[in-house]
This record gives sequence, C-alpha cells and structure tokens, in this order.
Amino acid sequence: MLYENVYFFNGTAYAGKSTLVKKLAEKYGGVACEENYHNARLSTLDKAAFPCLTYTRDLQDWHDFIRRTPDEYEAWVKGVTLECETLELQMLEEISRQGKKVFVDTNISLETLKRVSDKSHVLIMLADPEISVRRFFERPDREKQFLYRLMTEEPDPQAALDNFRKCLERVNSPEIYETFLHSGFHVILRDENRTPEETLALAEQMLELR
Repeated sequence: MLYENVYFFNGTAYAGKSTLVKKLAEKYGGVACEENYHNARLSTLDKAAFPCLTYTRDLQDWHDFIRRTPDEYEAWVKGVTLECETLELQMLEEISRQGKKVFVDTNISLETLKRVSDKSHVLIMLADPEISVRRFFERPDREKQFLYRLMTEEPDPQAALDNFRKCLERVNSPEIYETFLHSGFHVILRDENRTPEETLALAEQMLELR
C-alpha cells in the first residue's frame, strides 16, 4: 500500500462524502481533502496536459457549459476524472508526508485505488442515482446555485434544465452505481433514517479507525 495514512472516499453524488471527510478529519486531527481540493493547483495547470480540468478555468461564457449535450458532458467528466487522478496522486504524495491521517473526497478510479491502497482505507458511498440527479440543485453551495441561475437565464429555462438533468443522469447512471456497489471495497448506502453520528461510527468500523 503506497498511502498508508490516506483514506479514500469515492462514489456517487449526494452520498455524504464531503460531510464524512470533514467529520473524520476533525475527530482524528487529520487533513480533509474535500471535493475539488485539486483546484488549489488549477491556475498552474498546462492546458495541453490537462485540457478537461482547464476547460472551466479558461471558459469565456459559462452558458456554454450548460448547453453541452449529454454525450459532450459525459466525455468531459470522464476526462476530468482521468486528469484528477494524475493530479491527486501527485498532491497526496506531498500531503501524506505531514504524518497526519488524510481523508480524501476523491475522483481516483477503482482500479487505481486497488493498486495504491487496500480495503481498509477505501470507502464507497452511494446515493440512489435518481436522488443524485433530482436533488443536485438542492445543495446550497455556490457552484450548483450558479449553474442553476445560468439555466434560468436561457431563452427556454425548462429546456436548459431538462438537458442538464440528462447530462447528470448520464454520469449518475445505474450502471455506474452497480460498478461502485460491486467494487470489492466497503460500501455505505445513503439512508435518510441514519444519523450523521451513526454514519460516522459505521465508517470508522469499516476503515478500522477504532
């Protein structure tokens, strides 16, 4: 295992990864690498080496972002995932040298996680694909509310929203869900009846933190 003090959290949207990463880092005095933490290096990335990650950095009109077809959006997300993996592995090599436990909301692929980590350091968190799409804009973070506002500015706001939901459905498909579910790593399914404290305790047990 290459990253002995790093704990990876992958899975689908709206599953609670960001919340759990923060809670574990707080409890164990560790480092929280939250969603899109690699953006700290975004300004220095070479466009030729990281065309998908720099797409949004260099975007002139954000309306173009929401106007993409599901095919275009899916291809971009897959490209971002591959580029994030390269960048994350570089960053984690440095971050892990701090000697603290590191909790990472990650884009690193299942195949790579099996190579650099082990079962006790990886947790897959899943929400029903329908929830991941339907509740996407219910999150209060600025990025998602910004995208929603862009759609309301389109000539046909409902058509823009419908198109973007199709994009989200593509990257939160049942097939992707099943791949995560049967990855061989520990899995936590989103359960509205489970308290955050219960989820924390479950994660600690799976990650052998107790």
